[in-house]
Amino acid sequence: MAETNTRTASPRIALAAALLLAFAAGCGGDGGKKAAPSASAPPGAAAASPAPEAPLSSPAPSDATSPSASSAAPGASGSPGAGKSPGSPPTSPAPAAPAGPATGGKPGAPPPANAGFDYQIGGPYALPPGVQVVVRDRGAAPQPGAYNVCYVNTFQAQPDAKAWWEKNHPDLLLRDGGAVVMDEDWGEALLDVSTEAKRYALIGVVGPWIDECARRGFQAVEPDNLDSFGRSHGKLTLAHNAAFATLLAARAHAAGLAIAQKNTVEMLDRRGAVGFDFAVSEECGQYDECGAFAGAYANRVFVVEYTKADFDKTCAGFGARLSVVLRDRGVTAPGQAGYVRASC
Repeated sequence: MAETNTRTASPRIALAAALLLAFAAGCGGDGGKKAAPSASAPPGAAAASPAPEAPLSSPAPSDATSPSASSAAPGASGSPGAGKSPGSPPTSPAPAAPAGPATGGKPGAPPPANAGFDYQIGGPYALPPGVQVVVRDRGAAPQPGAYNVCYVNTFQAQPDAKAWWEKNHPDLLLRDGGAVVMDEDWGEALLDVSTEAKRYALIGVVGPWIDECARRGFQAVEPDNLDSFGRSHGKLTLAHNAAFATLLAARAHAAGLAIAQKNTVEMLDRRGAVGFDFAVSEECGQYDECGAFAGAYANRVFVVEYTKADFDKTCAGFGARLSVVLRDRGVTAPGQAGYVRASC
């Protein structure tokens, strides 16, 4: 706006100019507008009640380094019994619904029954001939052209992740008399899913990991250590773990992924309520659980055996119906010490 020369203008003109200047000043700037919402909200968090993610300066470690079995053997990823994380109660009330995923979509289709299968949570490698379905750790890339299942340790903390949980989410680690409850077989700290508040706090941490599986091109997710209640010193129950699994299933489905029930035959009668789509079962031949899983999931069961005797038994009884693989307990890659892999 041009500046008014009040020295030579008449009083009437000067008055008009002053009024115009006052009007222009009142209309300028951003007055009356709301500030734009922050663009840095945690990925996967609900708009009304964002769930915190791991700080960028201290990334959570990957989940693949050890596997689990439904009875004796622990977790899955990198070797039987991998994938875990911790906690304690937040001060704010639990939200009404789980934090939303970063991507939206319909639940993904489950993998095909009796398909060629490999379990690569200890490190990715070229698919053996005939393999159509592969499980890999969330830190690995999915295999183009295959059905990829993303391994995520959701009920325990990886051995190398305990310090991260202690630093960032000490309240979410399960404790007994102040001491963190450990899965001693695999050196993994149990996560505390005993209350609704803690379950929602945990979904704020692990939910974005599930979203990332979808963004990277996986078709399904395998949340490990569903059976952690059996190692909890009585601090957790099957109902606690089922409640958290329900949040995980909702998150996976919202991200367009299918979700596996990992071991835990005791939870088969809750599979529909939780939302599981298929099963990954370690050592179901050893523990005579393959038939129960096969019946519950219409043969969409992906079996990992760790001994030749159990593998032979499972192949004889279920090799024509289920996807069965023999792996070494370290779930190593070819060329590494101890590598074992065979299929029926």
